[in-house]
Amino acid sequence: QVQLVESGGGLVQPGGSLRLSCAASGSIFSINAMGWYRQAPGKERELVATIISDGSTNYADSVKGRFTISRDNAGNTVYLRMNSLKPEDTAVYYCIADGTLLSGYEYHYWGQGTQVTVSS
Repeated sequence: QVQLVESGGGLVQPGGSLRLSCAASGSIFSINAMGWYRQAPGKERELVATIISDGSTNYADSVKGRFTISRDNAGNTVYLRMNSLKPEDTAVYYCIADGTLLSGYEYHYWGQGTQVTVSS
């Protein structure tokens, strides 16, 4: 009932930049929050950044000052600008969204994931 389409992953050298995008569509009445998690090989999935409906943002300490989360005016596409990338940022990045469906039920969806590899 909600589709999250991610794009923008890839291979980048240390110190480089990437921008991830995630577009939400479907039977959406409202979006309360969108964000990004990541999971590196052999590690647990961890929060990267979130943005809620009032524009407030939250970042993991490991990405503060390097990553910026934002959204479009419609509020259904979220972006993650990643600067000064490090090898330890290598992971599969997952988009998340939660809110209310047209049916009135609350939802929490994950995207399919996009690979980010930071390597020389």
